[in-house]
Amino acid sequence: MLSFTDSRDKHSRQIYRTTFLLPRICWQIIRQPARAAWVIKKASPPLALCLALSLLSRGVTAAPPPTPTTLRIGIVGLDTSHAIAFTSTLNKGPKKPEDAPKVAGFRVIAAYPQGSRDIESSTKRVPEYTEKVREMGVEIVDSIEALLPLVDAVLLESNDGKVHLEQLLPILKARKPVFIDKPIAASLAEAVRIFDAAKNAGVPLLSASSLRYGATTQEVRAGSLGKVMSAETFSPVNIEPSHPDLFWYGIHGCESLYTVMGTGCVSVKRTQIEDGRVEVTGTWADGRTGIFRQENGKERKGYGGSAKGEKGESKIGAYDGYDALLFKVLDMFRTGQSPVSAEETLELYAFMEAADESKRRGGAAVDLKEVLAKARSEAATKP
Repeated sequence: MLSFTDSRDKHSRQIYRTTFLLPRICWQIIRQPARAAWVIKKASPPLALCLALSLLSRGVTAAPPPTPTTLRIGIVGLDTSHAIAFTSTLNKGPKKPEDAPKVAGFRVIAAYPQGSRDIESSTKRVPEYTEKVREMGVEIVDSIEALLPLVDAVLLESNDGKVHLEQLLPILKARKPVFIDKPIAASLAEAVRIFDAAKNAGVPLLSASSLRYGATTQEVRAGSLGKVMSAETFSPVNIEPSHPDLFWYGIHGCESLYTVMGTGCVSVKRTQIEDGRVEVTGTWADGRTGIFRQENGKERKGYGGSAKGEKGESKIGAYDGYDALLFKVLDMFRTGQSPVSAEETLELYAFMEAADESKRRGGAAVDLKEVLAKARSEAATKP
C-alpha cells in the first residue's frame, strides 16, 4: 500500500488521490448515488470538482431523491383502546384514504403491554389488546428496556396516570420523542415532574386529549370567531378514585375548553347544577369566562359545547376520532416540536386540580397560582 510520510510530497499525494482513489470513489457512488452529495461536500475542492465532472459524464446526479425510511414507533401500555386505534391507523391505514400521506413512513413495530398495575378496568383489557396489536404485525416485548433499542419514538399509552413518570424516565434517558396519552399523571405535582424531566432531557413531549383536535374546535382556535369571549363545553366525568375527579374523563371537555380559551385562567369554582352534575367555572385574567359541565345524556349528551367570539358563535367540543390527534403526534416526531406548550398543558391540569380543591372548600373560588405553586413545591421535594 502506498504511504506518504514526507510532508513535502503533497504533489505525489494528490496524484495518488486522483489516479487511484477517484475511479474507485466514482464507482462506489454510481452504485450508491444517494452518497454523491455527501462525498462531494466532504472532498477537497480539486477532488470535488473531479468527482462532480466524472459523475455528470456518467449521467449521475449529485442529489437524487432520498429513499423513504420508516420511523419505528413503539407502544408502552396496551390497556386502552387508543393503542389499538393508533396501531390500526399506522399499520393498516387511516380511515380516510386521502390522509394516507400523513402517516407515510411511520409504523408501530413493537409494544410492551404492561400499563396499569391495579386499575381493574384497565388490566383486564391487556390480553385482548395484546393479541389485537400482534395481529397487526407488532412484536411484543417483555420490558421497556427491551423496547427502546427497537424504536425511534414512543406512544406511552398506559391508561393509568400513576405509572407514567416511572415508565417515562427510561424513554427520556434513551432520548426518544414521546406522546403521553391522557391523563398525563395522577396529580398536578407529577405532571410538573414529567415536564421538568422532559425539559432537562431535551426530549420532545406532547400530552393531549383527542378532543383538542375536533374540527370546529380547531377552527375557533385558529381565529374563525376572532377573540373568544366565552365558551362552554361538556363531556362525561367517569371518575377513577386514584386520580382527581376530572383527570380521568372530564379532561376531554376541559381540554376542548382550553383549546379555544387559551391560557390565562386565574380562578376556578366548582358547583353542582340542577340535575346534580358537575359544573366548573373558570375566570380568565381579562374577564372572560369558560365553563365545563358534566354531560347528562339529554341536552348535554356525549361531547360538545359552544364558543362566542367577536365574529359570532360556533359549536365546539365534538369528538371527531383519534386520527387528527395522531397526525399531530407524528408531526412532533418529524420536527421535534410539540404543538402544545408545557405551560398550556400544566395550566389545563391546574384548572382540573383547582376544581377538586374548590369541591373540598365547599364551592369556594380557588386561585390557580396557589394550586400551581403547591404542585411545584411538592414536585421539588421529590427526588
